[in-house]
Amino acid sequence: MSPILLRRPYLFWFFIGALVYIPFLGASHLFDWDEINFAESAREMIKTGDYLSVQINFKPFWEKPPLFIWLQALSFQFFGTFTDQAWTSMEFAARFPNALIGIATLLTLYRIGVKHFSPKMGHLWAFSYLAAITPHVYASSGIIDPLFNLLIFLGVYFLIQSFWKDFATKELVISACFIGLALLTKGPVALLIWGLTAVVYLVLNRKEWSRLFAWLKALTWVSIIAIIFFISWYGIIALKFGTGIIADFFAYQVRLLTTGDAGHGQPFYYHAIVLILGCFPISIWAISPLISRKSEINLATEHERDLSLWFRILFWVVLILFSLVKTKIVHYSSMCWIPLSFFSARVLCDWESGFSSWKRIHSIGLLVIGLLFSLILSLVPYIGSHAFEFIPYIEDKFVQGNLQAPVYWSGFEIGIGLAFALAILYWITKKGALIPKRIYGLMITGIAIIMVYMAVVVPKIEGYTQATVIDFYESKVGQKVYIETVGFKSFAHLLYFQKPEGSPDGETLIKNDRVDRPTYFVMKNDVDDAMRYHPHLTFMKEENGFLFFKHK
Repeated sequence: MSPILLRRPYLFWFFIGALVYIPFLGASHLFDWDEINFAESAREMIKTGDYLSVQINFKPFWEKPPLFIWLQALSFQFFGTFTDQAWTSMEFAARFPNALIGIATLLTLYRIGVKHFSPKMGHLWAFSYLAAITPHVYASSGIIDPLFNLLIFLGVYFLIQSFWKDFATKELVISACFIGLALLTKGPVALLIWGLTAVVYLVLNRKEWSRLFAWLKALTWVSIIAIIFFISWYGIIALKFGTGIIADFFAYQVRLLTTGDAGHGQPFYYHAIVLILGCFPISIWAISPLISRKSEINLATEHERDLSLWFRILFWVVLILFSLVKTKIVHYSSMCWIPLSFFSARVLCDWESGFSSWKRIHSIGLLVIGLLFSLILSLVPYIGSHAFEFIPYIEDKFVQGNLQAPVYWSGFEIGIGLAFALAILYWITKKGALIPKRIYGLMITGIAIIMVYMAVVVPKIEGYTQATVIDFYESKVGQKVYIETVGFKSFAHLLYFQKPEGSPDGETLIKNDRVDRPTYFVMKNDVDDAMRYHPHLTFMKEENGFLFFKHK
């Protein structure tokens, strides 16, 4: 083991996390919807000076609580975003909180692994989380979920600590505080995940049934304290805006649970596939201990076996819950990343200790899923560099327009996916190396490949999907004009045009036959004729799937 790992392990993981998560935060514009939505809400907090209310388009936005948006607003102010003295790009500042949360997650996993298992387990747990693809990508994004996941995990962990100490008050209060903060991050689902995990553990652990009253008392007190965090904020804004906002918030939560909101209805098995593909390569070998408890005979203490049971329950509670929920989006099952990385570390430790061995099914899984993923990595730049050859085979008129964007491809981008495929083949077939060493080499290679891909290819993908309109919005910043989108939902014009407070909405502008300043409308090229030939609009241009109009 490296001397720096032994002498300064926390400094080591802080440095590695910063090296992986921070460098390319500003490589591409923020992506509609979620990234831009949260960043715009943070901008409007700063613009209005109202840090209590979450707004979008300067109107109350109650779908998400404010904690992550507060962190983004703080980051914007720290980096001087939206001022002439900005230290860095707006994109960097918007994503910076998640980079810090990603680093904090690595340190947390290392700490818990060391405390309850061994230094090796701590390092391998942090390493497994770092090497998985989707945790890596989301730690370099402006999405809420990394913070939400860490808070829920800590809430569950301190509940376990309290349970081991006969429901010690200190640990229960800490658990309640973390769940309360999770409620302020994403809402009631935090308490639902935490509570279901505890209830399932109690149901499966019959020897605890004799302490049922103590369990109920502990869970009730934690829930009450956590809910106080939540209702303290909602209570204050309800006094300001009326109790209708509470009904709107819970109606939104119910809609997510019972309908495929915003077109995100997917089959039941969606999240299982997302985790297998998205958490490659660790998902390949972490599956078996999640299904079978046979490997727990290798665990030395009762606490080790108990933690393993808790984390297995947490994984399955989240996976099953969000498989049942009608609205399915990639990051909804992201709470599974932490327990999945735990079981990855468990398997890696067992391989190093000789308690288990590499199986043929692992090689098959790495080859099939790894080569499939490599093909996708190569296919995206190949399609981009041959876009005009693919356009005749695409029926969607808007996508046809997108692919006409003048994005430059040098050709070497295809090699990133090919390099990943070669790395998989090399590390699986390498002679004279033990299996753990090969896997560590593959994991390190994967981290490097994803970093390069995010720096080189993702900005080019964004060049097709939204760069055209964002360039237009940015060209109008500071001008006395109005800009609105028509026929599609977007937050990009709010953020990148830096829409001033008090501007009329698009529906009002397009209906009026006179406006007090130049007014622009952006539509997709599949908009219906009633809007395309609206009597108040003059056509300006069509560019890369977008139509640009000016009010007459």
